[in-house]
Amino acid sequence: MSQPGGWSAWPAPAKLNLFLRITGRRPDGYHNLQTLFRLLDWGDTVHLRMRADGIVARVGESVPGVAEADDLLVRAAKLLKYAGNCSQGVDISVEKRVPVGGGFGGGSSDAATVLVALNRLWGLALPVDELAGLGLQLGADVPVFVRGENAWAEGVGEVLTPVDLPPRWYLLAAPGAHVPTAGLFQAPDLTRDSPAAKISDFASGQLLGNAFEPVLRRREPVVEAAFAALSRVGSPRLTGSGSGCFVEFEDRASAEAALAGLPEGLRAWLAEGAVRSPLLAALETWNPPA
Repeated sequence: MSQPGGWSAWPAPAKLNLFLRITGRRPDGYHNLQTLFRLLDWGDTVHLRMRADGIVARVGESVPGVAEADDLLVRAAKLLKYAGNCSQGVDISVEKRVPVGGGFGGGSSDAATVLVALNRLWGLALPVDELAGLGLQLGADVPVFVRGENAWAEGVGEVLTPVDLPPRWYLLAAPGAHVPTAGLFQAPDLTRDSPAAKISDFASGQLLGNAFEPVLRRREPVVEAAFAALSRVGSPRLTGSGSGCFVEFEDRASAEAALAGLPEGLRAWLAEGAVRSPLLAALETWNPPA
């Protein structure tokens, strides 16, 4: 959406992994995963301002301590600029709401929003499959945000099958532990050979779990404490490979009551599950400034 000063604002929704299992190691050293991505109607906001000089520049920090050249948003813009043979530039800023390292996909979603929104703003008209391919070069979670649909995912997370999910509300919590994903994948107590699941298994209500949950709960006391607190109000689960946790509810009132029942000191908030990405809705309603 257009803003003063030539800026436009674009949603970068967070996600949950409703389950996550590792089904084996690939010859290239990566792992085959299965997960179900649930997009949320909550997240960061990416701000873009067109430049005619071809420069891609960051305004402010996306993540404290991350150099501009390493910033996923900047990398996404430069990757798209090269792929589209584009002579234009852009200033990029982001309002961060999604906790870093929580497993809510904030950085990946920010990068996807840059790809999708700039594709429109620069008039490149690259197809979504090509954008998703560019996104995969930035991170395994980026393609699901590019496509903007709740999805069953396999491979490293890039083989996506759209799924319809019912309306739900989520109580989210961020214990604040930051554990590098690469280190977790090397953990000796990580289960890497789970049998493959089917979409019907999840639909039938089977609890498929998150492979990283027992590892993080043993290693990080704050994660174990968050699970203990959330267990008072529901059945907590871990999202992704971060320390973020969540409990699912059928309606907002139940989620609000649960939030009110949590002990002080745990960073927690509510978010509604999205049917599709808010970014897609923003694209549909956006009109170029006159």
